[in-house]
Amino acid sequence: MTDAEIDAKLAELGLSLPAAAAPVAAYVPVVVAGGLAHVSGQLPFIDGALVTGRLGEDVSPEQGKAAAQACGLMILAQLKAALGSLDKVERIVKLGAFVNSTGDFTGQPGVANGASELMAAVFGEAGKHARSAVGVPVLPLGAAVEVDAIVAVRS
Repeated sequence: MTDAEIDAKLAELGLSLPAAAAPVAAYVPVVVAGGLAHVSGQLPFIDGALVTGRLGEDVSPEQGKAAAQACGLMILAQLKAALGSLDKVERIVKLGAFVNSTGDFTGQPGVANGASELMAAVFGEAGKHARSAVGVPVLPLGAAVEVDAIVAVRS
């Protein structure tokens, strides 16, 4: 799939890729090894603002799902920056979703669907992936969600 086709898919969804965010600590956004791109955890920025808060407290499941989608967009932006083009993406292998949530919130899978559904919408069958979705008591900078990825890439 070419960058133009991906941009068109995103436009159909009313979305566009943000600029790839700089790391906030001592790591690199993407490491490619053995045909896989390992994308560091990405935080949710919507309209340039970090989505903060906790699911089950002050962030609704719908807001959490939108935040996860924003993480997915940042994953794509990081891949494009690292690979030069998203046409090198062969398959989304796995997403890991971390949801800042209260002890009694159990809707992490629904929140993570924001990123998962984005990958399937953009890449079709190649966007369907394995996944984990876990609740955590706190995330960096107070983010509501963080998502990382493992992606098969063409050489």
